[in-house]
Amino acid sequence: MASEGALAGLKVVDLTRILSGPYCTQLLGDHGATVIKVEPPQGDETRAWGPPFVEGTASYYIGVNRNKQGIVLDLAQQAARDALLALLEDADVLVENFKPGTLDKWGMARTELERRFPRLVHCRISGFGADGPLGGLPGFDAAVQAVTGLMSINGRPDGEATRMGVPVVDLAAGLNAAIGILMALHERSRSGRGQLVDIALYDCGLSLLHPYAANYFVSGKVPARVGNAHPNITPYDTFATATTPIFLAVGNDAQFRKLCAHLGKPAIADDPRFINNGERNRNRAALKPILEDLLRTQDCITLADQLIRLGVPCGAVHDIAEAVAHPHTAHRQMVVESGGYKGTGWPIKFDRTPASLRLAPPRLGEHTEEVLGARATGARSTDS
Repeated sequence: MASEGALAGLKVVDLTRILSGPYCTQLLGDHGATVIKVEPPQGDETRAWGPPFVEGTASYYIGVNRNKQGIVLDLAQQAARDALLALLEDADVLVENFKPGTLDKWGMARTELERRFPRLVHCRISGFGADGPLGGLPGFDAAVQAVTGLMSINGRPDGEATRMGVPVVDLAAGLNAAIGILMALHERSRSGRGQLVDIALYDCGLSLLHPYAANYFVSGKVPARVGNAHPNITPYDTFATATTPIFLAVGNDAQFRKLCAHLGKPAIADDPRFINNGERNRNRAALKPILEDLLRTQDCITLADQLIRLGVPCGAVHDIAEAVAHPHTAHRQMVVESGGYKGTGWPIKFDRTPASLRLAPPRLGEHTEEVLGARATGARSTDS
């Protein structure tokens, strides 16, 4: 029997699409919240972001929309807006990522929502916030990566600024939205009042700049790209072996000594150029070829297992197939399956109220009749 979850009894009305909002609301749904995903008649754009597709729905949509009931409302129609307001009467949370001002246009400005639903926690996700020099402008993950400096620190030192492989700004915005919602609900338990949770992708992108922003604030030097290396720690980089690359994440001098000893060259740790992290950082260009010369005869998988068991953080560089098939992935239940659905598991684990898979990602409008009842017909678009 599926766990009710830590958020059982919480009702969330989800007006979001694309990634940051759906990622947030999926997290809430995974942990027991009743999430009602409201889509326009044409559906969330990501339903078409493929291939691959499953019965016409893209994997992109499937990946962030489980544990939700799906309904269709054409909010350009007054009947649909009335149906939405009816849903909000007993809702705890509203999450939306419309362009700022859209709800105002529909007669649902923040002040009106606060007046009608004083206990409602309203989470608004946008590109840049509602005001300021960039306020109200559209923001997508990659563009925000660019403008917040994230792209400038990603890529090879001799290459161009590079978008990070996963949409880190959208994902961070989704996580911050979920955290903000839970904070607001906690505060509501004392005050009895809801409030606005304002999440901007721009803010989230800037918040991810550690340690580069901290380094800049102290040194005044604009950080440069360092590839896979770390700007403050050495050796913390990928290294070639006889097979696949290994990532060594050596965080202190004791770990460096263990590494050198295991490679049969303990004297390297006593070399004045490498005696501590500060010196290793200054002499990283000299250290890397020395280590790779010792590593070139080593099998990566064997070496990684040996080193990590000695207390030296490291890992073989896996592709996605290798990562999801790893025995520890199975042990941590980080791939979940039910029926035809397969997705990543839950990183937040509780001993009494674990997350669970209760609903597969909904077909477009799958639960409209169930959720809206008699209102369903009038709330649909005349074209749907």
